[in-house]
Order: sequence, then C-alpha cells, then structure tokens
Amino acid sequence: MMTSDEDLATAAAAGDGAAFASLLDRHYDRLFAFCFRITGLRSEAEDLTQDICAALLTKLASYHRRAKVTTWLYRVAVNAAHDRRRKRATYAKATNGWGDWEVNRKAANADTLEKLDWLTAAMNQLPEDLRDTLALVLDDMTHAQAAEVMGVSEGTISWRVSEAKKALRAMKEQEDMV
Repeated sequence: MMTSDEDLATAAAAGDGAAFASLLDRHYDRLFAFCFRITGLRSEAEDLTQDICAALLTKLASYHRRAKVTTWLYRVAVNAAHDRRRKRATYAKATNGWGDWEVNRKAANADTLEKLDWLTAAMNQLPEDLRDTLALVLDDMTHAQAAEVMGVSEGTISWRVSEAKKALRAMKEQEDMV
C-alpha cells in the first residue's frame, strides 16, 4: 500500500530523508507546472520551484495536517511567488534608470514574453489575485480547494475566475481587431 502524502510529510519533518525524497518525487512536476503558470517564464519557474524545494524541509515543521499536503504545497508556492514578486518590484525600483543595462534587461524580458503562448502572456497581464486563482483552477483544482489555498471563500474564487475569463476574452477581442 502506498504511503499517504500526509504520512510522508510528517516523516520528512521528523528527518526522514527517504520520505522527503518520495514527497518531492510525487509533487515536483506539478509544483513546477504551477510555478510556470504563475511566473510565465520557464527560468523563473525553475528558480521558484528550486527555492520552494530548498525551503520545504524547514517548512514541513509547520505542516499540521489541517489541509491536504497538496493544498499546503500550493499555499507555500503562492507565498513564495508573492515574496519573489515583492523582491522583484523592489529591485526594479532600485535599478530604474540605470542606463543601457536596464534597457537591455527590459528588452530581453519583452522578447521572452513575445515567445510565450497567448494564454500565458495574457495571464501575465491579469492582476495577481486573478492570475494566481486562474493558475490554481487550470491545475485541476476545484474552487473549494483553490479557496483553501488562497485563504478566501469559494465564492471569491468563482468571482475571480469569472473576472479572469472576462478579461481574457476582452484581450482576445482587442487583439483580433488589430
């Protein structure tokens, strides 16, 4: 019989390296896919996923079986993404106006965004709360599960999905007119 995620998390928190490896093996690909949807860039998703995995062993001590491990992992990922965005915003403010280097960096980012598929690029234009919510729902989470991860009501998740769909539809219509 397969050991449950919750039992693996508890064992990993107690120092069982094999349990930690099994837990990562089960969830790494899905965690990476979610990080990619949030960031929209493969390199950013790789970095974010690695940061999460590196911190996960310490964070497992705070897992108390109040939620499924997958729900808890998504919450950890959302928090890590928010932290990363805050750091990036602070960095952008600090480097604003630093000449050719900054111009080249922004041009490289714009070039990368052009290469993304339409949905990923469009999702990057959505407000953070809509983008994060849509990424969770697109990862086959129910609205109830997404609500638990985001710490909001299920109704809020449904509203955010509706708003995200409206915004994406409007973007597509505007693009088609051009």
